[in-house]
Amino acid sequence: MDTKPCTSGLSDDAVMITRVADRQWHALDDDLVVGRGYAKHRLDGRLFASIDAWHDAAFDRLAEAMLAALPAPLYTVVDEADVELTADWRRAGFTIRRREWEYAVPTDPRITGLDEVLLPPGVTIVPAGQADEGLLRAVDRAIRDEVEATVGWHSMPAEVIPRPEGDTIIDPSKYAVAAASDHYLGLIRVVTVNQPRIGLVAVRSGEQRRGIARSLLAHALGTLHNSGFTEAWTEVHESNRPATALFEGIGARPMSSNLELVR
Repeated sequence: MDTKPCTSGLSDDAVMITRVADRQWHALDDDLVVGRGYAKHRLDGRLFASIDAWHDAAFDRLAEAMLAALPAPLYTVVDEADVELTADWRRAGFTIRRREWEYAVPTDPRITGLDEVLLPPGVTIVPAGQADEGLLRAVDRAIRDEVEATVGWHSMPAEVIPRPEGDTIIDPSKYAVAAASDHYLGLIRVVTVNQPRIGLVAVRSGEQRRGIARSLLAHALGTLHNSGFTEAWTEVHESNRPATALFEGIGARPMSSNLELVR
């Protein structure tokens, strides 16, 4: 356990920073915990930091200790509406890497207008849990390569950036796919924990503008609606205009925005 005293520049109180575990720190003011910081690796291998502090002095001392101990690059995510927290991270030297809008997506086909969507000729939808894992991994890899070669993965939801070992399908049972006779054309991933979240909807570049993405959404949202869910959630990078148009075109409402910061 590492301990170092730090004097706040905003207060006469002494703030003590204590490393309580691997990648975990506490800020103490007269033996009272006034802040906590920790860091953890996400599935894509990147290291993300988080600080919950009672006042700026505790935040600054925690940030100083964490930045000294952790490797770069270091990332964090904040709600853009939290102006004070964003300012705290900017003060620590972090800059904005990406902005994502969070949308509430209705599931009722009478609202989305997806009740009248027709599958393109020669295309079928394979429900979640029924996809061939080999074909699923093949279309996922092909789509990722196509995106990386054009707009880059920075334009996609942060949670779907490839893991270091290249295994990008975390749970095959969460994917429904659009299928041709012997290969897959597109996919959609929906995860339900407390609420359904659409983590990814993507189509091979040569198959786009055929209505496949809308067909995948119609299937996924219709399934959720039949299961009693009135809304799903998704994140869209601010630069991804096709995705924005797709979701807003079915009545999705922007609810908030998140900033990913990096140092």
